[in-house]
Amino acid sequence: MINLNRFDLVTLRLFVAVVDAGSLTAGADRFGISLAAASKRIAELEQHVGVSLLQRGQRGVRATADGQTLHRHAIEVIARLEQLAQAVDDLQAGVSGHLRLWANPSAFGGFLPDLLSRFAQRYPDVRIELEDALSEDAVRAIQKGEAELAIIGDNVPSEGLETLVCNVDRLVLLVPRDHRFASMASVPVELAVAEDQIALARSASLTRKVIAAAEAVGKSLRIRVQVRSFDSMCRMVGCRLGLAIMPSAAARLYADALGLAIVALEGIEVERRLLLAMRKRADLSATAVALVEMIEAEAPLLPR
Repeated sequence: MINLNRFDLVTLRLFVAVVDAGSLTAGADRFGISLAAASKRIAELEQHVGVSLLQRGQRGVRATADGQTLHRHAIEVIARLEQLAQAVDDLQAGVSGHLRLWANPSAFGGFLPDLLSRFAQRYPDVRIELEDALSEDAVRAIQKGEAELAIIGDNVPSEGLETLVCNVDRLVLLVPRDHRFASMASVPVELAVAEDQIALARSASLTRKVIAAAEAVGKSLRIRVQVRSFDSMCRMVGCRLGLAIMPSAAARLYADALGLAIVALEGIEVERRLLLAMRKRADLSATAVALVEMIEAEAPLLPR
């Protein structure tokens, strides 16, 4: 049986950083220690557990099968300790709970602000820690214990996580009001994607969905400008740099102010579902459970 008292939190955190970076040097830099000191700590950890944890090569390091197992459990341990530290800080500050949530741009541009406003009114002593991120990054945050909950697109891999539908919106085409599409009741997707497009990063779940829709009709998406937010997307459309396919909730926020028209799309699956993701519901904090239950209570109101 391994002596638990010999596990060093700093070394565990260093090991996770090294594996994540694929580099012993990068891991050492993150903790402000020398490469020699980092190597010594990892060697002592391997000696303690009795197995080789890293496979070293010219291009860096990667975890062995045993190292991957330790990496997974180390992430859980570190996440729990960080939650403990946060809970103590909250108690000292008089805060009754802490909500750690990552969400994608579609959530920020749609239902999330209103949802969190109502949540804050119901639980005024809860501290909300919110991160705007791409869906893939939000999934990784859940897996690493950096967040308890994440709102992601339904086309993002989420194996090993529990999910539930938290919002349903429709994709629309945003164009200048004097564009030839503005007077049309709906625009076929093959015509829409033939125009220059304003989009989020290619790795964003929304952009991947639009790219897939374009490929389905034999087109390549002509992305002229990539931005980080729906606000920027709308402003670029307003400057006539291209058109944008985006959720209707986000489009409605900016269309009137920027002189833009919202047009329906056809030939594409316009319904877009957002998922609330978590590792295990049974392991959630009471604060996270409260948000999950609020979303579930509103689920019957979602469009079908």
